[in-house]
Amino acid sequence: HANLGESKFLGPALNLGCQLTAVDLKAVVNGGLHGGADDTPIVKSRATTAWPDEAATQRFAQGMAAHTAIHDVFIELHGTLGAGKTTFVRHLLRALGVQGLIKSPTYAVVEPYDLVALTPPLNIWHFDFYRFTDPREWEDAGFRDIFASSGLKIAEWPENAASYLPRADLVMRIEVQADEARQVNLVAHTVAGMSLLEAAIGSQG
Repeated sequence: HANLGESKFLGPALNLGCQLTAVDLKAVVNGGLHGGADDTPIVKSRATTAWPDEAATQRFAQGMAAHTAIHDVFIELHGTLGAGKTTFVRHLLRALGVQGLIKSPTYAVVEPYDLVALTPPLNIWHFDFYRFTDPREWEDAGFRDIFASSGLKIAEWPENAASYLPRADLVMRIEVQADEARQVNLVAHTVAGMSLLEAAIGSQG
């Protein structure tokens, strides 16, 4: 495991810039973008990092928000209750410019945000599928159309809607450690996801 505040990539080395040292990254290119038949490659990058405190979570979110790839990706967040999934989302949305109350969508399932002041404007949908049990809701609520549109989609408890969701660009698993720090395991499945992973890890250097 990486020491607190450090990041560990798994696999062959890749030059991510001078801000990182001893970086290992595994990138595998195979298949189609979302498991389909198109020619867009899947890039699998794996990384492990640690958030020793909330300030580290904030820096990580700010690094991710600063990359242009954030404008059109799907991010899955995995972790137990209290792991810090919603806290991370709040820091990410604040870094993107969301003002006012950022509510947990546990009961509403989705909370939308429109950042019309950005160039280009950014649509954000924050999902929480913790209480998702009715497949009819997927169609009735228009979730299929949301995931087919451009913008940032973030889903907590995605496993509860797994059969409906497209392949995520970036999958994050947050684990609470004995000292209350968080270990974060990341897997990128697309070029955009890989870019976000590198930007977020690099911000912690």
